[in-house]
Amino acid sequence: MGMRANVRRELVLQLLLTLWIWGTLRVSEGIWLNLPASGTKCVSEELHTNVVVLADYVVVSEDNSRLPAISIKVTSPYGNNLHQKENVTHGQFAFTTQEAGNYLACFWVGADNQGGGDVSVNLDWKTGIAAKDWESVARKEKIEGVELELRKLEGAVEAIHENLLYLKSREAELRTVSETTNTRVAWFSIMSLGLCIVVSVLQLWYLKSFFRKKKLI
Repeated sequence: MGMRANVRRELVLQLLLTLWIWGTLRVSEGIWLNLPASGTKCVSEELHTNVVVLADYVVVSEDNSRLPAISIKVTSPYGNNLHQKENVTHGQFAFTTQEAGNYLACFWVGADNQGGGDVSVNLDWKTGIAAKDWESVARKEKIEGVELELRKLEGAVEAIHENLLYLKSREAELRTVSETTNTRVAWFSIMSLGLCIVVSVLQLWYLKSFFRKKKLI
């Protein structure tokens, strides 16, 4: 009985640890934006390639009888238009990143609300493992409970591994750029020193020739 209780306790602790790790690894961010009557407000996130992005946005107003309209535009690091809507009060966009870099989502108030007060927008931005439809996965593979949570944890670990690989590649790129810059600076310093030496030698030769002509030496 004592051994069974210990085994059961260990299983419960492992399950709680798994759930806690999964909760801390979720990549989902709810953002509140206060849009001014004129101007644009943007949010961005740096992502690597092959990352699923899912976002919902909705205008929130104390006066539920009239919701001000907004416009939204989502662009990739190279300026490609991924989502654009005008004069809407809510919406959703989803895409898989094809380029590495900062993805930008910009919001501004529609023309019908110009001159009014600030507009509040709730943006639910999900990336990677948090954007995956786990309910569909559970139905398709007929898994539930602990097994489903373990699958979520496995997906989170894979996402972290991909992020680490991306950061490693970025570090290698930055190191290459740094080494190239250092090499160029070193060569520039050597060339500058050589030019100074040549100019000094020419000045000495000119002064020596001048003094000889004047019969000073």
